[in-house]
Amino acid sequence: MTNRKQKKSATQKNKVQFKLFFRAYPALPYIIKWFLISSIIGVCVGSASAGFLVSLDWATNFRESHLWLIALLPIGGLLIGLLYNYLGKDIEAGNNLLIDSIHNPREKIPFRMAPFVYLGTIATHFFGGSAGREGTAIQMAGAIADQFTKPFKLNPSERKILLISAIAAGFGSIFGTPLAGALFGLEVFLIGRIKYNAIFPAFASAIIADLVTDLWQVEHTHYHIDFIPQIGTLPILYSILAGIAFGLCAASFSKIIHYVTSIFKRKVSYAPLRPFIGGIIVALAVFAIGTTKYIGLGIPTIVESFNQQAPIYDFALKMAFTIVTLSAGFKGGEVTPLFFIGATLGSALSLFIPLPTGLLAGMGFVAVFAGATNTPLACIFMAVELFGVECGIYVAIACVVSYLISGHNSIYNKQVIGEAKHSNFESHSGKNINQV
Repeated sequence: MTNRKQKKSATQKNKVQFKLFFRAYPALPYIIKWFLISSIIGVCVGSASAGFLVSLDWATNFRESHLWLIALLPIGGLLIGLLYNYLGKDIEAGNNLLIDSIHNPREKIPFRMAPFVYLGTIATHFFGGSAGREGTAIQMAGAIADQFTKPFKLNPSERKILLISAIAAGFGSIFGTPLAGALFGLEVFLIGRIKYNAIFPAFASAIIADLVTDLWQVEHTHYHIDFIPQIGTLPILYSILAGIAFGLCAASFSKIIHYVTSIFKRKVSYAPLRPFIGGIIVALAVFAIGTTKYIGLGIPTIVESFNQQAPIYDFALKMAFTIVTLSAGFKGGEVTPLFFIGATLGSALSLFIPLPTGLLAGMGFVAVFAGATNTPLACIFMAVELFGVECGIYVAIACVVSYLISGHNSIYNKQVIGEAKHSNFESHSGKNINQV
């Protein structure tokens, strides 16, 4: 009897000590909880990104060795269209569905979004469409992560943090830029504001996912800027000029892709026929110009643009191929094509702007992306992670100017304006980007 009383007394004492401990360190339960959740997200998403990158590399290499496959792009598009039309209508919005779920948490994101977008993207690249990969990584990450909402008994506010962390993990692991991935997840859904209670989960998820991708021994593309001039008045002015060009390019891309998408929807009522028709246009264009330079990811051309001046038309052709591919309904993403567009535009601008070709290519690489997604902080950090801190001031100028010049345009029409970019647009705060 005495032993039982002693055990009960010890248990109560331990409970009191635990309460006092957590009262002294109130952030600790939050940190433990979200580190556990972020670790699970990081492992799952990092592994998914690794598998996707390996598959994408295989599809690209196989296509380049068997160019006749490009003639089958319309058939590939039809199959993708049929898949989404009959089995995936509720997930067809892709990245916009994730962003909308952060703003208005409703039903759980179906897990089938992950395999569907994976298959759709691999098919797009296998047959020769011009698309990226971040959209796929983000959608796979969101679909995987949201399955843990119920087991972890997360409330709507916590589910928002979960989805932000998933986006951070997907973006960070697919490009090997965890810091940029975390900031992208925090910036992308609400222009001008950051959800600070999601900072720890976003960074933890992105870093762990990137580490897991590396553990799978999947390599990321490396870029190098040969020469960076000292900071001075003229280089800063040249950077501003370049930023204006990148911002105009970003705004043009965002407006045109939405416009062409509306044309496809208006002119072709049966959804599966849209990628079929788009596939015919892209395939004919590839065979007409006699090069595969403007389809797929275009990584070799991006790397080349850092070392030698790109032709002035490269960025425009990649823009055209990407807009037709994605507007028609093929799957993938816009970001890597935006890297191509920005890098080749920057490289070509070295003909007129007296800054090093590699530096301008690097500035364009991130600045067009910053203007098209309204995520300038993520893009600045991405440049530092990819090119080194020495270019920081130049890319920061280009990204901020591009962000301002691009206006309230975006490739993601579910983005909400949390804080207007400047006082002339304060009335737009709280609106969706497509309402402006």
